[in-house]
Amino acid sequence: MSTPVSAPVSTDTQTRLPSPPAWLGWVLLIGGLIGLACSVIIMSEKLILLENPDYVTSCDLNEVVSCGSVMKSGQAAAFGIPNPLFGIAGFAAVAAIGAGILAGARFRGWFWFIAEIGLLLATIFVHWLAYQSMFVIRALCPYCMVVWAVTIIMFVTVTAWNVKTYSGYDNGIVRGLYKSQIVIALVWLLIIAATAAWQFRFYF
Repeated sequence: MSTPVSAPVSTDTQTRLPSPPAWLGWVLLIGGLIGLACSVIIMSEKLILLENPDYVTSCDLNEVVSCGSVMKSGQAAAFGIPNPLFGIAGFAAVAAIGAGILAGARFRGWFWFIAEIGLLLATIFVHWLAYQSMFVIRALCPYCMVVWAVTIIMFVTVTAWNVKTYSGYDNGIVRGLYKSQIVIALVWLLIIAATAAWQFRFYF
């Protein structure tokens, strides 16, 4: 009797990476949709301002909370293109990734590397915008601040997932950082909020 030969395991199966957890999908989907909504609102109000420079935006509350001041600044089109357009494209892509994860999609390592780089660049950009808003323009846009917050949260969560899953390190430090990602994001946001509160302390 001949011994049955088992079917070879495909290389694709051997190299499959772990499925992202559902919580990561929800973070990216919800964060992406929130960022997308804020970007659309900012872009809509900016278009109205271009048509009518005297238009008062929906979040022009006082000298400090003044979206109009931010939207009229040169920093609102840092690369010659209105910043909200980058937000609309980027947040839509992130929301699609989140939806894909919830639908059971798997992504290869190179895909997560690109996502990591994209979120890193976005995080650097929002910090530049935060600095410009607080120290140069000296006005705050609530919609922009929501964009800052969701970008940082998504960057922290994706970074935590990538480090834990693809770094190859399985030690207490990596596991501790992974479990502390919520705290890291909150502390990060609190530092930005504290900086804004200190910068505008004389207005309150």
